[in-house]
Amino acid sequence: MFIYTTPVYRLSLALQGFLDEQFYQLEELQDESSPNFVEEVVTLFFRDSSRLMANIDQALEQCPPDFHRLDKFLHRLKGSASSIGAGKMKNECAGFREFCSEENLEGCLRSFQKVKKEHTILRQKLENYFQLLRQVVPVDKATRSGS
Repeated sequence: MFIYTTPVYRLSLALQGFLDEQFYQLEELQDESSPNFVEEVVTLFFRDSSRLMANIDQALEQCPPDFHRLDKFLHRLKGSASSIGAGKMKNECAGFREFCSEENLEGCLRSFQKVKKEHTILRQKLENYFQLLRQVVPVDKATRSGS
């Protein structure tokens, strides 16, 4: 049952825009020598992105805000999101960067709320996805060993 659930769940994440082609390319890099490669990369992403978002939060609290500094943080966050195939988050970061280039503080604040929301949703969805994968692996191994 789980064997069919995992690809369907991954496809639903793609159709909803949470994941893009880059995520599939990451999965292609995973093999028997590094069976948890994608999960490890995603874990690093969430650790680093959480740190970047804390920096963005602090930069937004400064009066006046340093929009150039904010843009640098967003550039890194957008690149990180892109590297794991986090499509919605990457798009929200791009919108946030536009507000930075316009030096629009209200737009930046609204956009940052969207980035944080997408980050939280993505984390939950990927945690569910990896949990499904962990349930599939024992079934898959048991099927192979029984042959």
